[in-house]
Amino acid sequence: MTAAQALALGMDTPALCELAGLPRHADPRDIRDTFEQALEESGILLPDHHLARRYALRRLASRFTAREVGLAELASDEWSEVEVETAEEQAFVALLPPCACCIEYTLGLDEAAWEAQLQIAARALASHPTVGPRY
Repeated sequence: MTAAQALALGMDTPALCELAGLPRHADPRDIRDTFEQALEESGILLPDHHLARRYALRRLASRFTAREVGLAELASDEWSEVEVETAEEQAFVALLPPCACCIEYTLGLDEAAWEAQLQIAARALASHPTVGPRY
């Protein structure tokens, strides 16, 4: 879908055309390879893993404030591994429990209080200046 939208916006490269034509059930490795080739042909660099995780964390915070993500979806031990760089990232990650079943045990808060704290931290992160590469 995104590849077709990029084509409609005038980003026309051979790999992007191929990507737009791949079936929904294509092999994920083929999709990834074609995606990377389309980016290269367009002159777009992929962020490194660290930066990509920080972008994903910011996106999660934005989706949470927009009520697109529920509380249970925030619980994941994968976020504890993110190397945070800002106070806003740290505040948000600190409130994310390792799993949904551990919420009451790890936080010691009732769900409403936890959600209120998460909303505050998520808004702060989502409104913080854009993530950028480390230099």
